[in-house]
Amino acid sequence: MKLNLEIWRQADAKTQGFLEKYVLDGVTGDMSFLEMLDLLNNKLVSENKEVIAFDHDCREGICGTCGVVINGRPHGPISGVTTCQLHMRSFKDGDTIIIEPWRANSFPIIKDLSVDRTAFDRIMESGGYVSVSTGQATEANSTPIPKENADAAFESATCIGCGACVASCKNSSAMLFVGAKVTHLSLLPQGQAERPNRAYNMVNQMDKEGFGNCTNTGACEVTCPKNISIENIVTLNKEYIKSNLG
Repeated sequence: MKLNLEIWRQADAKTQGFLEKYVLDGVTGDMSFLEMLDLLNNKLVSENKEVIAFDHDCREGICGTCGVVINGRPHGPISGVTTCQLHMRSFKDGDTIIIEPWRANSFPIIKDLSVDRTAFDRIMESGGYVSVSTGQATEANSTPIPKENADAAFESATCIGCGACVASCKNSSAMLFVGAKVTHLSLLPQGQAERPNRAYNMVNQMDKEGFGNCTNTGACEVTCPKNISIENIVTLNKEYIKSNLG
């Protein structure tokens, strides 16, 4: 398979970026998208050219590191998968693929396709945690939890913090991410100690980081690789109101 690639190149957040064109041959349908980028980088190394910087870690759809915008859509054309889980069989010989980094002021570009997502870490530090005693893990069944709550909490906890919701939102809103974290902790008994202030602190930190607000476009839910529901944003708003009233 021969592909025409247009890839965003940018030295750092303060430098003007541009799309650079490449022609890559020898791509197979069984390659993952990141393996295709590896193949391109190997080609650039052999030509003594600068390789393309992009984020990756687990390559199993777990860590949320690998996100890029592919032909205008975060993580590419297939719903429910991350960039590393996307395979080249989703494209045809001769296709032109435009690859860009996440677009958000709160995610400044480090280099090329690599962006700084530590804003999410600071939001988590502000309230996305529980207070527990140290020592050996307790017996899993020692704290009974209704199955409905456990299932709903698990669905929200599948959020991998990749930032696709921010990249797809016209407001660069992180409310789906924050909503997922607030929801899964609010449903479990372990998260009740910090619950009165959690949503208030996390939303305030989100605002400080420069993320926008939600206007119910729904693009975040469509592009989320873990299919996180925007119902989590409803829960976030409820928890935030309770925090203000408390």
